[in-house]
Amino acid sequence: MLSGRVVAALLAREVERCHGDPSFQVARFTVDLFRSPPLKPVTVIARPVREGNRIRVIDASMSCDGVEIARASTVMLRRAEQPSGEVWKPPVWDMPPPNEGDRPWGFGRRGSGPPQAGDLPVERRRTWMRDTNQLVAGEEMTPFVRVALAVDLTNPFANTGSNGLDFINADVTTYLHRLPVSEWLGFEVSSHQSAEGIAVGSCTLYDVEGAIGQSLVCAVANRRPPP
Repeated sequence: MLSGRVVAALLAREVERCHGDPSFQVARFTVDLFRSPPLKPVTVIARPVREGNRIRVIDASMSCDGVEIARASTVMLRRAEQPSGEVWKPPVWDMPPPNEGDRPWGFGRRGSGPPQAGDLPVERRRTWMRDTNQLVAGEEMTPFVRVALAVDLTNPFANTGSNGLDFINADVTTYLHRLPVSEWLGFEVSSHQSAEGIAVGSCTLYDVEGAIGQSLVCAVANRRPPP
């Protein structure tokens, strides 16, 4: 199957390619993953829903053999002068900066899959990661597409427990107040809550200069219900 993170990145690429505007910031990007995408050619389209002066909304869809397999909703907000005054913020992230030789757990390694029991400690987690492969051959990834490719990490990172990853995510939502300035992206689990086979997990996102936003997923226990 085509990885969910690749699906998200291709949807983000089409949104940005067709409707990107340097005066607007992608503030929310939600991807609904409602079918397992096969390893076959796919079609991606994007269309504007609202094109306002301060708010723009773009929908995107991915299909295979005429069947929709995923969709995305993007909210873009016009950049403006930052208001004065102070607002509470969490402490500055004290994760040591990444090194070029680092190979943290994540998608930068070939053959890496969902974590198994014991791969990740049952505690609050944080890591640096970056993708070293191209999404589209011969094309450099933009900062927004790089984030979209990475945030599927939220589910295994936030929802893996002592028995491994027992949840499969149905969506991923990314909130960004700015784009990353580096290839390296930092993840720190900020929440995991679950009951009756339904989980909600979230991470705070960073680049080498500090926080850039948050990512959230909803997930279902990876077991089929009885008939």
